[in-house]
Amino acid sequence: MNPTRRAWLRTAALAPAFLTGCDRLISLAGRDLLGQGVPERLNPPDGSGIDADFHLLSRAAFGPWPGDLDRLRRMGREAWLEEQLHPERIQDSACDLRAERFESLYFSAGDAYEFRKPVLRDELTRHSLLRAVYSRRQLFEVMVEFWTDHLNIDLEKGDCIYLKPSDDRDVIRRHALGNFRDLIRASATSPAMLVYLDGVSNRVRRGTQDVPNENYARELLELHTLGVDGGYSQKDVLEAARCLSGWTFDRKRFLAMNPSAAFFRPDWHDDGEKVVLGRRIPAGLGARDLDWLIDIVCGHPATARFIATKLCRRFVSPEPPESLVARLAADFEGSGGEIRPLLRMLFASPEFAASRGQLFKRPFKFLVTALRGLAADTHADKAVLEPLQRMGHGLFQYPTPDGYPDDELPWMGTLLWRWNVGFALAEGRQPGVRVDLTPLRRALARAGDGAWFRHLIGRLPDATEQAALRSDSEAEHLGLLLASPAFQRC
Repeated sequence: MNPTRRAWLRTAALAPAFLTGCDRLISLAGRDLLGQGVPERLNPPDGSGIDADFHLLSRAAFGPWPGDLDRLRRMGREAWLEEQLHPERIQDSACDLRAERFESLYFSAGDAYEFRKPVLRDELTRHSLLRAVYSRRQLFEVMVEFWTDHLNIDLEKGDCIYLKPSDDRDVIRRHALGNFRDLIRASATSPAMLVYLDGVSNRVRRGTQDVPNENYARELLELHTLGVDGGYSQKDVLEAARCLSGWTFDRKRFLAMNPSAAFFRPDWHDDGEKVVLGRRIPAGLGARDLDWLIDIVCGHPATARFIATKLCRRFVSPEPPESLVARLAADFEGSGGEIRPLLRMLFASPEFAASRGQLFKRPFKFLVTALRGLAADTHADKAVLEPLQRMGHGLFQYPTPDGYPDDELPWMGTLLWRWNVGFALAEGRQPGVRVDLTPLRRALARAGDGAWFRHLIGRLPDATEQAALRSDSEAEHLGLLLASPAFQRC
């Protein structure tokens, strides 16, 4: 980090009035110079069923930003999806302006200890929310959320809060649209994962009574690859733990080329022969045991089916259609775990097209979809993140390794908080968010009846919805709409 920039940031931290002005400049630049404004005219869907283009933006993105729907129509769904599958080709300056100002995100795992915990928590969570709301690389951000849950790490355990920013950058974001095997290999040696699932203490020293620590090995098989019904045994867990023994992390290492990386200690490793899932791993491989193990579990047919099922549950239906699961699993095996072709097949499938309105939005998606639909201006300060805490979806804070659930039942108890947030946004009362309805009102002026509903839901309201949403106040109408059952689903 440039010392001059660091001094500037520390000075700025003592000048909230200056930062507030800086936030305003960033908002203006994003809106007026970098394309985050509202187009002059919007053409919301006008059919009785959810529009197919709107449906794609509701699942492969965090809902449409004003103008996204018209742009997708011009491009066509296939071209839009192909663009999203290559986020490196998408210019994202407006989002970068908001989201790349957090210093701690650029530090390596060992060096992040110089930051205070509240700073790390604040910057990582704000960055994630801002990327979801403002990035044009929407499918990438959606997959970042998916893999963050799949490889869940709770910030509150041990030193994970110091290590998760680099894990988010170097594991999740680096491999979100890449190869599954590479993702799992990176996660296995991530300092954050080693600490979270106790890999740092997985040692089998000669001449001692040490036994392998099985925590990470169990989750690798149960949650990260094969799944709980994947056909592995307790013996496989133990053998996997033996393969993993010796990998650790110690930020205080001296004379190390890269003290911020995980490293292998041969004197902590069980170097004998292992058998995992019926596959023999010969003795004497040392650190290469890890790669043999990753190849075995990532290449197993149960892993292909498990990942295909999870993707279908997240993007298609709570009850995954067997036809689609089978095709995705076969593609996963055939491509060696490439993620892009898997998503290409999923979003082009008839099962996906037939699943409109079946998924319940988790709190994070509810909030991000609302902010995007209203073209909200926010810098994701504490007041914006607090509603997620109240709704039980605090970012990077799920306490168990399985990550936040896709099932809708666990979220039903937080609906009141959703309604409160919806009305606060519509009425301009949500702290940390500015919603200017004037550009949207102007853009929808020629759209006809039910324009707000069509813009936010992707279809015409039925008679019951029209009656329930009738109000003399535009703000109240919008609040009712954001709190409606229709907006809770996508």
